[in-house]
Amino acid sequence: MTDSRHETQMHRRLIDALYSESMLLADEARAYFDEVGRNERDGLDPFVRVGFSCESLKVTTRLMHVIAWLLTQRAVQAGELDIKDALDPSRRLGDGPVTDRVLLESLPARARALIDSSTDLHRRVALLDAAQSLPDTLPSAVRSMHRRLAQAF
Repeated sequence: MTDSRHETQMHRRLIDALYSESMLLADEARAYFDEVGRNERDGLDPFVRVGFSCESLKVTTRLMHVIAWLLTQRAVQAGELDIKDALDPSRRLGDGPVTDRVLLESLPARARALIDSSTDLHRRVALLDAAQSLPDTLPSAVRSMHRRLAQAF
């Protein structure tokens, strides 16, 4: 198997794994924030309750940015979208909203876990998105490091 073909297969598996992870996390977040979290939110201080609602929207925003980016990568892999079109700024990963760490400590444990998971997922996908902007002429040691980073996720 050629090195390029191996990289393509690794990239496809990475994208598929991240897509599955993002969809599972989106389903967990929806279930929590629509059901269980609603009861937990009602018991919070009014200021924290507003923050809780804002954080649920931030989780959704992060996940939707990630899912849209992953769907773009799948379209490229399927030959439905040219790679140069995927590099258009409108198709790149959107910025993830920042969570207030002080507020985070006031939230229920499950909400904190979902917020942290969505932040971590967005961070990992952002590394892949940024790597697409790197020139192909990078020294082989740098390309090797990027491959190892991509494989780690």
